[in-house]
This record gives sequence, C-alpha cells and structure tokens, in this order.
Amino acid sequence: MKVTVIGTGYVGLVTGACLSEMGNHVMCLDIDARKIALLKEGRIPIHEPGLEDIVRRNAAAGRLDFTTDTAAAVAHGTLQFIGVGTPPDEDGSADLRHVLAAAREIGRHMTDYKVVVDKSTVPVGTADKVRAAIAAALAERGAGGTAAAGGTSAVSGLRFAVVSNPEFLKEGAAVEDCMRPDRIILGADDEEAILLMRALYTPFMRNHERMFVMDLRSAEFTKYAANAMLATRISFMNELALLAERVGADIEAVRRGIGADPRIGTHFLYPGTGYGGSCFPKDVQALQHTAREAGMELGVLRAVEAANERQKQVLVTKIVEHFGEDLSGRTFALWGLAFKPNTDDMREAPSRVIVRELARRGAALRAYDPVAMDEAARALEGTPRLAFVPNQAAALEGADALVLVTEWREFRNPDFDAMKAALVQPLIFDGRNQYDPALLKSLGFDYRCIGRPR
Repeated sequence: MKVTVIGTGYVGLVTGACLSEMGNHVMCLDIDARKIALLKEGRIPIHEPGLEDIVRRNAAAGRLDFTTDTAAAVAHGTLQFIGVGTPPDEDGSADLRHVLAAAREIGRHMTDYKVVVDKSTVPVGTADKVRAAIAAALAERGAGGTAAAGGTSAVSGLRFAVVSNPEFLKEGAAVEDCMRPDRIILGADDEEAILLMRALYTPFMRNHERMFVMDLRSAEFTKYAANAMLATRISFMNELALLAERVGADIEAVRRGIGADPRIGTHFLYPGTGYGGSCFPKDVQALQHTAREAGMELGVLRAVEAANERQKQVLVTKIVEHFGEDLSGRTFALWGLAFKPNTDDMREAPSRVIVRELARRGAALRAYDPVAMDEAARALEGTPRLAFVPNQAAALEGADALVLVTEWREFRNPDFDAMKAALVQPLIFDGRNQYDPALLKSLGFDYRCIGRPR
C-alpha cells in the first residue's frame, strides 16, 4: 500500500519506518529541511534501538522516502498519517496547531479519496476538528460544500475519511512495540476506511487479532486513559515507597508481594524519581484540561501530578539531609540523564530537577549518560558548575557521592571496589534501587535508595 506520514518526529518516523518494513511504500513529509536531509543520508535525529537499521534498509529498497514537498506527499498515499507533535499549551491542553495545519494541507492538495489517520496523541473531539479543517480547505479551493457528520465527506466529488489510530509506543522499545503491537486501536465510522486500515495492519496481526474498532471519540479517549492509568501506578507506588521508609518496610519486598496478584501485575510498580518524557506529563495535563472543559475535576490525576513533582525532589531531599542546605564545595557524580534508559529524551526528565536544585545550592556536578549527553547539554545549558564527562568512571573521580538517576544496564553491575576508591566517601544516592543494600553495606558503602530501610 502507499502511505504518507506527515511529521518525522518520534511517532511519525517510527510509524513510517515500520510500515515500510512490512512492504508498504511510505513517504515521510516534514517541513524541516535539515531533518529530511539527515534522513536521506540514512541518519536519524533520535536515539531508538533498531530504528536506524530499518530506515536505511527500506530507504535502500525504495520503500521509504523523505520529502519536504507537501503536494507530492499528499498525492502519494491513500492513507495519510498525521504524526506531528502536540505539545502542551500554557493551560495544559494539547496544542493542535500542527495537527490542524497538516489537515489543511491535505485538503489543499488532495485530488482523490484519502483516509486521514490521526496518529498523534490528541484530545477527544480532534477528529471532528480535522474533518472540518479538511472540508474548509476544500471549500477554499472553490469546491464548496461542508463535511458530513460521518467518517466520509463528499465535497465536489472529493471524498475523505478521518480515522483515530493512537500510538502506543514506549521510548526505547518503540520498534518492537510497532512491529508486535499488543493492541491496535481504530476509531472510525467509515467502512471503506476500516477495510483499508485492516489491510494495512493485517501483517502485524498474523498470530492473533489485535485490532479494537470503536467510535472516534472512544479511540481518542483510550490513549489518554492508558497513559493516565500508568502514570497513576507510578505515582502511587512512589508514595508507598516514601511511606515504607517512614514505617521501616522494604518497598522492594512489598512490590514483589503485590505484583504476584494477577489483578495488579508487575508492570510500572518500580519506585524511583518520578516519571518524565514526552507522554505522561503532557497527557495527564491534557486529560485534566478535557475534564475541566466538560465541567468536572479529576482529583486523582491532580494528585498524581503533584506526587510526581514531589518525587523528582526525593534524591535532593536525601542529599540535603546528609550534607545540609549549603552544598558549596561539594561535587556529585550523576549517572544517567535521560528520563529513562534506551533513549536520549530529556523532556521532563527528573535529572533536570535534580541538577538544577543541586546547582542552586552551590554543588558541582560531573554527569554521564550513555546516549543523552548532547540532548542534556542543550536542556541544561547555562547550569553553573556542570561538567559532562566521557564515561561513568570519570564522573566518580573526586566526587563526594554518586547520584544514580537513570537505570541504564551498564550501571547495574559496576566495579564497586573501583567506585569506592574513586569517591571521596563511599556514598550512593540511588534513585532506581539498582543495588542490594546488604551487599553495599558489606562493602562499606553508605547506600541511600527509595523506600528501603537503611
């Protein structure tokens, strides 16, 4: 099938690459000429395991192309995926400017039937706005007419359908999630569009049916509901961890105990420094904004957001309790900067809060991350006394303590003897509970983690 993907950010690029991997002819459109030139050279602007190989392989096979030519991109695919960014607005709502601009461009250039697929994370009711934007662009061309209430609109012989197909991609595992999805949500009320989408996704469902077809608004809501549920689990577990410290319980033992209950399960029960990234923070805010527009408040999500902001400070609190408020003359090694492993994404990363708060108190910082150094340098530009070092060992040299922020695999089994020799004192603040407290104690470390008795 011929597919166009508008936007070569995280969602758009992964979607386009994986669709081409299944034999489709995909054209990815972006207005950023620098990014398109980079992609044409076989290089990708984000870190995502396995993605670069797929892009290069399918580009070489002629199944994946990149362009800044809007007319050519709209002409290429019957299926037009909109995968542009929806950043949070000042009031917490999702900014739909890029989504609606893409819809208008489709309306301005389309000459035959199109299925317009909202792949971006968008609030309930966006499909109606996309449909209206396309119809308005067609009307501006002198075609006249208005969008019909259903999924297909006929304007002077030009028909189109709008479909909601939200993504469920985990950064660091996005290629696997796309190639072997646990579910495919399809919001549509046009039978032709549903048939085309089924044909597109059939190769992804060879083992068992994974597609759930529903109305447009329910599909849009499903994405936000999923992320809000996961964010809630994280914040609730983090609050339990703080309570466990106060009452002398071990949150890791508690996690294993409750995770064995099949009604609860084991996922997203790991206490830490709070969630970050491009999805959970903005989606929790956007769902609350949707609720306010509907005349209600989501008290649980308000608490989830507040708990998460507090959790980003938990390591700083532990450090201040040990060293005092004035950290002048102290140096801290930071292992991990990205909001999670296997990505270079620094958006809403807990490390940003930790670095800012320690630097504000006068500390010097020596930071290392396996892949996020460039992004971190941009995100933390201007932070005083912050140095980026080439490896984890270099971060430790002369540091008063290690602060572990992101649970990269290479941090899981370090040389503790070398660590002890490099640090001014054998002190670790672990925001991810990576190590065994009994082992660290036997090795002479002062080990401070999340929700576990010292």
